[in-house]
Amino acid sequence: MTRFRSALAPLAIALIGLTTVSQQAWAAPPKPVPTIAQEQQQQTGPASACAPTVKSATTNARLTSLFTNYGNDNSRLDDWTGADGTYSLRLPSGKELWIFSDTFLGQVNPGGSRPPVVEEGGTTVFLNNTFAVERNGKLSTIYGGTPQKPAAVMPPRDKNHWFWAGDATLAGGIVEVTYQEYERYGTGAWDWRWHRNVVARFAPGRLDRPISVHNLPSGHGVSWASATLKDGAYTYVYGVEDFGSPKYMHVARVKGQSLLGRWEYLKADGNWSPNEADSARIMSGVANEFSVTRVGSGYVLITHDTTEALSANIVAYASCSPFGPFTGKQHIYTTPETSGNIFTYNAHAHPEVAGNGLVVSYNVNSFVNTDHYRDVSIYRPRFLDVTFQ
Repeated sequence: MTRFRSALAPLAIALIGLTTVSQQAWAAPPKPVPTIAQEQQQQTGPASACAPTVKSATTNARLTSLFTNYGNDNSRLDDWTGADGTYSLRLPSGKELWIFSDTFLGQVNPGGSRPPVVEEGGTTVFLNNTFAVERNGKLSTIYGGTPQKPAAVMPPRDKNHWFWAGDATLAGGIVEVTYQEYERYGTGAWDWRWHRNVVARFAPGRLDRPISVHNLPSGHGVSWASATLKDGAYTYVYGVEDFGSPKYMHVARVKGQSLLGRWEYLKADGNWSPNEADSARIMSGVANEFSVTRVGSGYVLITHDTTEALSANIVAYASCSPFGPFTGKQHIYTTPETSGNIFTYNAHAHPEVAGNGLVVSYNVNSFVNTDHYRDVSIYRPRFLDVTFQ
């Protein structure tokens, strides 16, 4: 797999839009589904009575500096220098687990460049998923394999498959991380597709390899889990049915903490069904990664705005329930990095991470592969503090 095809996937899918549909090995779209008119009415309608108002969004200097300094530190040459994905989970020990998809490991050259990846004759290791653990303001990288031959913490079954991370949850002291498996099916540059969803279970003290891997619902073209939320008796699981443009949000829930429980799916009429085929398109305009977070008496959905092509805007919707409807679109932030070859994507919240408000991350990337070598700062997450009133 080339660097371009893997690292640029979230945006590449959006760019090729409906041309991807013919390549997908998906079943027919779930029925019943709301119409586009209904979805747009949900999104642009009046704000929920529970909706907090976005007050400000400022750079989270602590986290931005933490990852910048760690990525630039050459005291070790087998650790993190950049990645995307950027989910997080508070471990039972109090440590923060940072969950990444495509990741660079290695050194940073003087002047802020990095060597090319091993596959292109350089020394930088490229893996499709890794972890980093933060404790007392210090980070350490976790990968599988050995220092001499690093591997993804969630290894692929063969060279034609790989896993990108979704959101994670804690169940009875065990870390459950969702992954989406992708597969190659031909020799063309875009001959790859989403294949299935799984959950990998990790012991908090042994994060370099899973205890076990279990299939998640995957029969109807929904990539679970773009986000998870524990609320009341349930763990809510949010997914995306991705046609490039549009992307549709779906909602499921599991009673209790573990994703291995019995799933049920939100239908268009607001009721729940045990049949994944009944899962409805709740709204469009979400990114492949987003978040739903309890704020005050309401629930805030934070996402990059995919109603616009290549959008630099991070937006919020709100609801009085964890499953919507989400309305009252509010602008949070316009990413300053977005310009020329550089784009941003997949903003979501980290409610367990301390900040001056709700911590939100987003990813930065480039259309030009060599930009990732020229400037290490491009392919690193950025962090915001978002306040509400």
